[in-house]
Amino acid sequence: MTYVSFPADKPVDFTAIGRLCIDLNANEINRPMEETSTFTKYVGGSPANIAIGMSRLGMKTSFIGKIANDQMGRFIADYLQRNNIDTSNVVTDYTGAVTGLAFTEIKTPSDCSILMYRDNVADLNLMPQEVQKELIAQTKMFLISGTALAKSPSREAVFQALHYAKEQGAVIVFDLDYRPYTWTSPEETAIYYNLAAEKCDIILGTREEFDMMERFEQNPEHSDRVTAAKWFDYSAKIVIIKHGKEGSIAYTQDGESFRAKSFPAKVIKTFGAGDSYAAGFLYGLMQGWTLETSMEFGSAAACIVISSHSCSDAMPSADQVHDYIARCNRGEITAS
Repeated sequence: MTYVSFPADKPVDFTAIGRLCIDLNANEINRPMEETSTFTKYVGGSPANIAIGMSRLGMKTSFIGKIANDQMGRFIADYLQRNNIDTSNVVTDYTGAVTGLAFTEIKTPSDCSILMYRDNVADLNLMPQEVQKELIAQTKMFLISGTALAKSPSREAVFQALHYAKEQGAVIVFDLDYRPYTWTSPEETAIYYNLAAEKCDIILGTREEFDMMERFEQNPEHSDRVTAAKWFDYSAKIVIIKHGKEGSIAYTQDGESFRAKSFPAKVIKTFGAGDSYAAGFLYGLMQGWTLETSMEFGSAAACIVISSHSCSDAMPSADQVHDYIARCNRGEITAS
């Protein structure tokens, strides 16, 4: 069954808005950051990673965001362009704001953490008037993520973009991407997340992220069905709730739920899994696949990324994901 329909007459498959930053991933893994001396630089930020993932999968992709007027900002713009992402609405900040940095710590494959530098960052300076309505009007699928809602004027820019996307008939996706260090209070977070989610057709997040959104509501059992049902009273057609190693469950307007099988992986680190899963799943939807097949494709894409040192650099092509699934089915890949 088809739960979302994409406007066929629009030339851009996918556009994302929000955080553009730098990931500095530890080269010396299996040790704490205090003992780590060298890092490798990659483009980062959840919506950026998802956009890179979609472009690698062959989707015509664009990005709306703001970068610092510095070497890191230019590195980001060049990387996006080299990955065939339209940067015509990636704006340069001239106020002295800087590029956000995320240092990663890889103690073990399952014990990973991120040290964020997010003071006075350029991506949160995107202004509503800098969002190009014309670009969103050409887009089949439009994605927002939670971090861009944390501060003004980025918050207002996202809501302006949501208005354009709704008006122009794009399928709207909300990747919750909750980062508590960016927000002033849990109450503020819940309010703006809920206001944004009301406008979205597809919502993806972890159980913990949905719990954060339900701060003012009654769901003491943390029931996925109760959580999903709320959003079907608004615009949502699909709600995906992720449960880590236990897998993800997709809920739909008609009361159905879907699970997909998971795949083994030789895990190096855990971050990047959600972004690659989102790209793979959304790509599957755009191909007209079933929810189960789209979820399996997303799971396989996530396995490829968590088996790599990077996030953005490791985003796979469609052929790589299909090959990974085939190798898993033949028993050639086992969990580490």
